[in-house]
Amino acid sequence: MSATPTTPPPALRPYLTAHHDLLWQEADAFAAEHVAVRAARMEAAPSRVERKVADLMATRGWFAVTVPAVFGGLGAGHVAKTVLVHRIARVSAAAAVILQATLIPVGALLHFATYEQKGHWLPRVADGSLLLSIAVTEPLAGGHIGGIETTAERVGNEWVITGSKIHIGNCHIAGAHLVVARTAAPGVSTSQTLTAFMVEADRPGLSIPDHRPGLGLHGFSAGRLDLDHVHVPDDNVVGEVGQGLAVAQSSSILYGRPNLAAVSLGIHEAVVDTTTTRLKTRPRYRGTLSDLPVLRDRIGGMEARLRAGRILAYQSVHLLDQGLPCDADLINAKYLGHQWAMQSTQDAMELHGAHALDRDYVLQRLWRDIQHTYPPAGTGEVQRIRLADAAFDEDHIQWSERLAAEAAWARPDPTAA
Repeated sequence: MSATPTTPPPALRPYLTAHHDLLWQEADAFAAEHVAVRAARMEAAPSRVERKVADLMATRGWFAVTVPAVFGGLGAGHVAKTVLVHRIARVSAAAAVILQATLIPVGALLHFATYEQKGHWLPRVADGSLLLSIAVTEPLAGGHIGGIETTAERVGNEWVITGSKIHIGNCHIAGAHLVVARTAAPGVSTSQTLTAFMVEADRPGLSIPDHRPGLGLHGFSAGRLDLDHVHVPDDNVVGEVGQGLAVAQSSSILYGRPNLAAVSLGIHEAVVDTTTTRLKTRPRYRGTLSDLPVLRDRIGGMEARLRAGRILAYQSVHLLDQGLPCDADLINAKYLGHQWAMQSTQDAMELHGAHALDRDYVLQRLWRDIQHTYPPAGTGEVQRIRLADAAFDEDHIQWSERLAAEAAWARPDPTAA
């Protein structure tokens, strides 16, 4: 797989401006210079949390790519965010996920925080001094938001939070966590029982066990938060009390799903590049493996899936930047983006034969990494249920439309090149 900077394919021209083209090249150059050299080290030392890549992305302001300029951000929108995550994921999905994991709580702050709260948190994200995580998933409830057991009890002008969260991206490098906790007694409607809080990492009672590497995404931290009577002030409530479900759901749909579609796309491109390079250079029968029709048929299927996934990923966030209702499109991009990339990765493993089983070969990393884009922001079953809601015209909440003012603050100028 080559990390050489490239130009966007013609099929993406309807979605990209001249600014996006520059960002594409900047991301490719960054990945070639800073990420490629670290990818092998991250793979070789899975127990180590990668911090330098995060620092380098932070200095470029990429964690604030969707943050308006008034708060120090780039104000570049969701297509720009997808460009960054996609191009970095081609070289290292772990590095790309470090970026996308902070972008989700940033989105929650943009949509639900007060102006004063945005002024407190977002400039620090923009200048690179603060990374964030979002903490929703729990040991027993998993991703079932209605089953959240972490509680927050009001005591005077403070809230006392107790519970545990797992699979929390960037938990070891984040300076603050957006924690969703239960603030009403059982039996109250789920839509009113949860609240979101900003919890600084140095709050007494908050502990984070040592990093334990997962199957893939080596170097990326996705661990556990334990909160034992952690006190936070009223000012740390994000949105209204009882609005935590809306904070979590909207952030997942508008940020989590398209971010993961971009990660899957980057992995997918790397898989196809790696496989075609192998087949073109492997001698066989007075030619190369790429000359064999049975193998070309498999590659044709991989290329078809890649092209379709690329369009889905960029078309959906283009609609989001335009302020148009597109929840189902964002969900579909995540669902099919993973499914297609997973199928192509399995095909690639088979096309490489025994060579794919060599531990140090890049394809093994890609196969392990693509597994990580399935569970977050809803498994395939969850996505299909949401798509069925759209088919029956029962998807009554359109977060992309309801939050259009925030989602489209950087709509591309239609007259721009």
